[in-house]
Amino acid sequence: MKPTSRTVRIAVTASRTGADRPHHPHHPDAYEVLDRDEIAEVLALWPQREAHDGFECMCHGDGGLSLYEAGGERIRSAAPAGPLRPLFDPLDPDGIPARHRDRWAAAAPEGLREFARALAAGEEEPPPPHGVPLRLVFGWLGAVREEPRDAAWLLAERAPGRLLAGRSTEELAWAVRETDRTGLEGAVRFFASEEFTTRHPKRRRVPDTARDLLLRHARSHRPEDLPVLERRLLRTPEDRVRRS
Repeated sequence: MKPTSRTVRIAVTASRTGADRPHHPHHPDAYEVLDRDEIAEVLALWPQREAHDGFECMCHGDGGLSLYEAGGERIRSAAPAGPLRPLFDPLDPDGIPARHRDRWAAAAPEGLREFARALAAGEEEPPPPHGVPLRLVFGWLGAVREEPRDAAWLLAERAPGRLLAGRSTEELAWAVRETDRTGLEGAVRFFASEEFTTRHPKRRRVPDTARDLLLRHARSHRPEDLPVLERRLLRTPEDRVRRS
């Protein structure tokens, strides 16, 4: 059995050179390839040489590919050179990053798909969709798996936040009351994120109903976010208990 045939995961790090070359504005610095067909495609192009298992030098700043087996042990590493280079080029429409972005955009909810496709194509500031309820955006964020991270994970995490960050706290709180369990997952992630927590205190005052829904979901499903929510979700003035 060839060492590379044990590969179940490929970890990719971005190039540190060519900063002046065209690039995709939403391409992550590191991502993973787990699709079996894509892994097979990479292995078919992997440099054939009499090299022992283990680390191979990637000293030229062109990024790197590392193959991993099921147990988490690294098998071999190399730079994405030669026939591998276009496969990992973020701008190549036939490359793996473009495929990951296309799959992510195609899975976006109706009403958000065109916005997702624009981001996937490399637009930095596409116009936001009109008439899409915020509860749908919460659900879009809540459906994102935080692991594993493919070449579209940065878009998947940031795209919903772009649509939520500029909305008023009143609108966001009302959407929390309207959304479902998946939406609550996304809402907790948003309210615990920098997009919300860096707001002025007056813009972090959340009515009790929405606040309780967020805290209850975090307590049951995202306990790591509970401390920041308890600290940052301020009550509206009329809900505060005044000391005598």
